[in-house]
Amino acid sequence: MNDIKANVRYAGLNDSEVEQSRAKYGVNILTPPKKVSAWRKFLEKFRDPLIIVLLMAGVMSIAISCYEYYLGQGFSAFFEPVGIFVAIILATGLSFIFENRAEKEFAILNRVNDDEPVQVIRNSNATLIPCRDVVVGDIVVLSVGQEIPADGKLLEAVSLNIDESSLTGEPICHKSVNPDDFDKEATFPTDEVLRGTKVMEGHGVMHVSAVGDSTENGKVFEAAQIDDGVKTPLSIQLDRLGRLITRISYSVGLLIVLGRMAMYFINEPFEWVNFVVQMLQTLMVAVTLVVVSVPEGLPMAVTLALAYSMRRMLKTNNLVRKLHACETMGAITVICTDKTGTLTRNSMRVASAQFYGDVEDDTINDALALNSTADLDEEGDSPVVLGNPTEGALLLWLHDKGVDFRRLRTSVNVLAEVPFSTERKYMATLVEDSNGCRRLFVKGAPEIVFAMCKTTPGVDKAALEAQLLRYQSQAMRTLGFAFAEVSDVDSVIRDGQLGQADLTFLGVVGISDPVRSDVPQAVSKVCDAGVKVKIVTGDTPGTAREIGRQIGLWDDQHDGDANIITGPEFAALTDAEIEERAQEIKIIARARPMDKKRLVEALQRKAEVVAVTGDGTNDAPALKTAQVGLSMGDGTSVAKEASDITIIDNSFASIARAVMWGRSLYLNIQRFILFQTTVNVIASLVVLCGAFMGMESPLTVTQMLWVNLIMDTFAAMALASLPPSERVMDQKPRKSDAFIITRGMWTNILGVGLVMFGLLILFYYYLLHTDLTELTQFGALAMTSAESFTPKEMSIFFTVFVFMQFWNMFNARAFATGRSAFDLKGCGEFLFIVALIFVGQVLIVSFGGVFFGVTALGFSDWLIIILGTMPVLLIGELVRRLSSCCAGKKSVEPAKA
Repeated sequence: MNDIKANVRYAGLNDSEVEQSRAKYGVNILTPPKKVSAWRKFLEKFRDPLIIVLLMAGVMSIAISCYEYYLGQGFSAFFEPVGIFVAIILATGLSFIFENRAEKEFAILNRVNDDEPVQVIRNSNATLIPCRDVVVGDIVVLSVGQEIPADGKLLEAVSLNIDESSLTGEPICHKSVNPDDFDKEATFPTDEVLRGTKVMEGHGVMHVSAVGDSTENGKVFEAAQIDDGVKTPLSIQLDRLGRLITRISYSVGLLIVLGRMAMYFINEPFEWVNFVVQMLQTLMVAVTLVVVSVPEGLPMAVTLALAYSMRRMLKTNNLVRKLHACETMGAITVICTDKTGTLTRNSMRVASAQFYGDVEDDTINDALALNSTADLDEEGDSPVVLGNPTEGALLLWLHDKGVDFRRLRTSVNVLAEVPFSTERKYMATLVEDSNGCRRLFVKGAPEIVFAMCKTTPGVDKAALEAQLLRYQSQAMRTLGFAFAEVSDVDSVIRDGQLGQADLTFLGVVGISDPVRSDVPQAVSKVCDAGVKVKIVTGDTPGTAREIGRQIGLWDDQHDGDANIITGPEFAALTDAEIEERAQEIKIIARARPMDKKRLVEALQRKAEVVAVTGDGTNDAPALKTAQVGLSMGDGTSVAKEASDITIIDNSFASIARAVMWGRSLYLNIQRFILFQTTVNVIASLVVLCGAFMGMESPLTVTQMLWVNLIMDTFAAMALASLPPSERVMDQKPRKSDAFIITRGMWTNILGVGLVMFGLLILFYYYLLHTDLTELTQFGALAMTSAESFTPKEMSIFFTVFVFMQFWNMFNARAFATGRSAFDLKGCGEFLFIVALIFVGQVLIVSFGGVFFGVTALGFSDWLIIILGTMPVLLIGELVRRLSSCCAGKKSVEPAKA
């Protein structure tokens, strides 16, 4: 049987029935997600644990400043709390601004085509209404190019083919009301059509069964709005770091209180007044240490690093919507990707063609161009297929060969046609050229067309079947072609049926959606980096498996039934069964919309960090659930709204670059923590040592503010702007529960911190017991028992302290790169900020005067300080070289064995 067009006159709904249906089932729009107010978005930034610690430190700093102001220190006492709150505002403000700007850049509408006109039958008349006004029970007339406005059941279908790729991944699904044509393996019933899909060929009539949020499209969109509150790996690590810093700060503060009070009871007779004064001073010192120990630059460093990466990633075709997604890409352990448009070009192309005999090229070109319902839009940079993608692939093949198919079409008159049907599995067109020559062209399933041919030059049935088997093993769709010279037109096509004709078999073509040329290398790169890739597609198992093989994901020798599953089989599994199989599954074929979401959730329960790619409405729930959702640039607005990053060029290679950026970004944050924590260790030990030795701080409040500015804000900017490194892709993904401060970092922090602390304490002790006027006297002056610290000595100590940290910043930059600290290629921003710190220190010491408690230094002093502190960098460079050599030997020895 053919597709059915019923000889029925439909009455449709009347006005009263329309209102009743709308009241009962609702309107035909998707409920947009609730918008969060700008104030709430901004206030949510203060939920960060480090920001909370900073706020506590800021409050304590205000209390200290009020006390110091009361003692007559002036308004300079409030510089510290002002600096802390400025850091808080900058960190939260920058994050808010960048994310808000990204939201505006997306500007994606949740309601798609709500005002597009739709032809319906109401009150026994055909009329046009906006898509939003369609109600359950409406009779809708479907035509080519129309986006289906709601879910419904077909009443009529004539050569109806629907693009369901936005929901199932299938670009062409044949629809019919003939039970003989029903596909039992289809994702959705053959006689049902769905909102958001598109009519590619034919026409039909549907009875609306669901509108708005009740449609399959609406259910998926609603699921995509559920925010499971999945924490990112970075936020988890910063939570732990914040708690650690708080505990250590309070512990050291308690030690200071105990130490200073012990020294008081040992050295002073007890008096209530002196005891209270000493206790207050001790508490102030302890609180000051807590304030100093908190790295207020860390939130800013994280935000700056994310914002910097966000801008740079845009140049690599990754449009970042959520800042956290930049870093989270570096932590992913699994990528669940769709096939069409991400792994493949989303464009059907002729992959192979085999024509037999001595047939002329002109005949082949005519067979492809004239017996076709497709067309090409050639106005843009590249032609776009209009109509059936498979037929369009034939026209693209002609276009690539320089054949003008339109000229061929205008050179003939079409006398008769036999449209394609699933029962016939072929189509035919009879044409007449300007010379009166009539030719019949037939195209369809190769085995059907071959059986219809009287002449089969150059090929027999066995050879053809072998060729078709090769094409099908490569997941290609196949078409066969035949033609005949016609003398008696009436005997060839009569009443839409093909009669007798002396057909000659021309050959076959294999058509596929080709894999993007850069995908196999990108997949290999990601897999080598320890990230597992899984394909979730609406295609058949054979097609999905072949695509997996072409991109290097599937190996017939090692992969089997345990590694591939179909959507219906997957849906039948319990959550526990899915969790058990989740990690071994490589491909889900014939996947339904919620399959990918269930897979993501199962992987997350197995402690995997998951990224999901998708371009269709069906992908939205999984995009929302995953730690990182990656939508495609030409995907649906629903998919983009649910995602964190949009891959502008739709390429998997851009995803691989995003992984590299994410890992490099995390490394930059680690570098800042390494540098800042080292400074905090030194500062804490100096204050703690002073508490037990009775020494005053060698740095003034204003000097500490400058040091704080260098070590927090400037260091954050310098280390956050470092470029990405390809070397990070040689490593496996970090464990989700791994602490952000690694064992190597702890060794570096404590080792460098203790050495610098020891050197600074010895140098401070030397300055206290000598009368040094210039550094050329260092080592030549006799030490005395008198303790004095002149402004010149304070300037020298202050500058030595700053330059030790200055050179250590280069060490932090080179951390975990495997490169020399002097390899500064691509580090323009870093060098600019380093130069700014250098010039700033010179200006402050030279012109700071009383405000900074300094005295200008001579040229010889500057030279000695710079050269004298440079071993901090040189020794670090030597250690890196030795470590690199040792690592190289370790990696070579096993290979020799």
